[in-house]
This record gives sequence, C-alpha cells and structure tokens, in this order.
Amino acid sequence: MTRVRVEGFTISLDGFGAGPNQDLSNPLGVGGTDLHEWLVSTRTFQRAHFGADGGTTGIDDDFAARGSKNVGAWILGRNMFGPSRGSWHDMSWKGWWGENPVYHGPTFILTHHARLPIPMEGGTTFYFVTGGIHEALDRAREAANGMDVRIAGGPNTIQQYLRAGLIDELHLAISPVLLGGGERLFEGIDMRALGYECVQFFASEKATHVVLRRLGHNDA
Repeated sequence: MTRVRVEGFTISLDGFGAGPNQDLSNPLGVGGTDLHEWLVSTRTFQRAHFGADGGTTGIDDDFAARGSKNVGAWILGRNMFGPSRGSWHDMSWKGWWGENPVYHGPTFILTHHARLPIPMEGGTTFYFVTGGIHEALDRAREAANGMDVRIAGGPNTIQQYLRAGLIDELHLAISPVLLGGGERLFEGIDMRALGYECVQFFASEKATHVVLRRLGHNDA
C-alpha cells in the first residue's frame, strides 16, 4: 500500500523549516543550511551527493538512509525547485542540484505556471503540476507504482498536505539552532486535532529525531 511520507525534514528550535530571504546564495533562506549539519556528514548523504566513501554512521545516518527506502515518487513545492516566482522567465533553470538531481525518480513540482517536463540524469524527471495538491498526489501515486510518495517540502507544501489529511507519517529532525525568522512548519496547524501522535524519538549529538504518525496508520 502506498504511503505518503515526509522524511528528514529539519526544523530549528524555534520551529522554522526554512530561513528568510531565499535567493541563489541562500537556497534554504538565510541560515537555513545550519539546520542540516546532522545530515551532511552522514555516510548516506556523502554517497548520494558526492559518490564519496566514508561519512558518519549511527542514529543520524540511520534516519538519512530510511528516507529513500521504498520511495517511488516525490512531490516538491515550487520554492524547493528554485528561487524564482511567477512565470518561468529562465527556462534554462533545472533546479539546485545540477544535471543529476538526488531524486532518481518521477518528481512532481507544485506550481501555478505550466512547464514541459524536464528529464534529467540518474532517472529524475521533473513534472510541473498546475492543478493543486490532489492532482500532484494522484499523479505521484500512479508513478510510484505501489511504492511510497515522499513529500520533500518546503514548509508550505507540507502544511497543505497536512491540512488535507493526506500525510501518513512524518520524520522530523529538530536541529539545535535558532533561525529567528522564516517559515514555521506548524504555523496555524493543530497536529493533535489532525490525529497525529509521536511514535518514535531519538537524540543524536546534532539533532533530535521524531516520527509522527496519524492514528490508525501502521507501517507497511
């Protein structure tokens, strides 16, 4: 059964999932890269992004590794794909990740502005969905072919799927940093009323990992 998951989404101690003032120099907003110190040093991240041996093991790496298991398709908000807003002025822009993005599968971008699909190296194809979150999820489920759909973010995209009751499980990493501004993940959202409970939590030296699951939704 296809589940809808959020994996490895990191928030600050003051609840921000992205910093303010996103631009080409600050893809995650000002200070946003500080959130992910727990991730970038792991063996899983080093192999996926740089093809490098080494990297840390342990709790952080265990959670980094689980994020790609049984994932058949991805959903991203427009802001995760790039810093531009409005119509597509620069058609040469193909995301932050170079010619071989990290997704390695069908990846659906929520946007108000149509654009033709972009096939990339490594099996990633970006599809641009103008019909909203339900259309994106329907297409992602079909593309996943029985595997799970992972919603990568950003905060606003996750909020939309939470409010619609469409996310089965979230793994959040709470990083010991303060951003002071940006986008709060749970702004205006009552997770308890939506039926979520904490089913796991572990602490490493660089993050506290929390798994939230909707009541009645079990592991596949």
